[in-house]
Formats: sequence, C-alpha cells, structure tokens
Amino acid sequence: MIHPSYVDLMNVVNKGVEEGEEPVISSRYSIVMATAKRARQLVAGDEVMIEANPKDKPLSIAVKELYADKLAILTDEEKEAMAELIAQKNSEVEGQKAAAALEETVEVSEEETEEE
Repeated sequence: MIHPSYVDLMNVVNKGVEEGEEPVISSRYSIVMATAKRARQLVAGDEVMIEANPKDKPLSIAVKELYADKLAILTDEEKEAMAELIAQKNSEVEGQKAAAALEETVEVSEEETEEE
C-alpha cells in the first residue's frame, strides 16, 4: 500500500479549489508527473524542503514534500503569470545592474578628472 495514497495527495493539491471550479489535478498521472519532476530536481541538487531521512530516495522525498504541501502544482494560467512575473523581476534586476554600472562609470570618470 502506498502511503500517502493518490487520493490523499490529490486532496492536498486541490484543497484550495472552490466548489464548482475545476481541480488543479484530477488524475493519478498528474501526481506521478509532478513527483517525478520534483525527484529529478532533487537528483540535480535542489534543496530538500522537508526533514527527510538521508536514506530516503528522491521520489519518496518528492511524495512527502507534496503531501506536506511544500510543492505547488500550477495551472497553465498560473505558469504564465509566474513566467511574466519572473521576466519582469529579471528586467528590473538588469535595469538596476545597468544603473549601478553607469553610476560606477560616472564615479570613475570623476575620479580620473580630479587626478588630472
């Protein structure tokens, strides 16, 4: 017997869904895909988000993270919104870096003119 069961995991993922709304996931396949993807991330070196036994395998850890509500399975709309937010943040960071670089260049130029 698998613990937690697929039903338990689907209930955790869909807990915030209002009555009448479409659930975030509605199949075992979605659970399998989400936990497999997270397990690959763990193998690649991502940090574990729960207290886990060092003997636990990545897939077991992924299932426990999902059951502990540490993972979120995003809908397509949420993925798009997240991608837009990340792109916006990246452009802000790039703008700040460019401004800092320009400011640093101006300071260096001022120092060079003072020395002459």
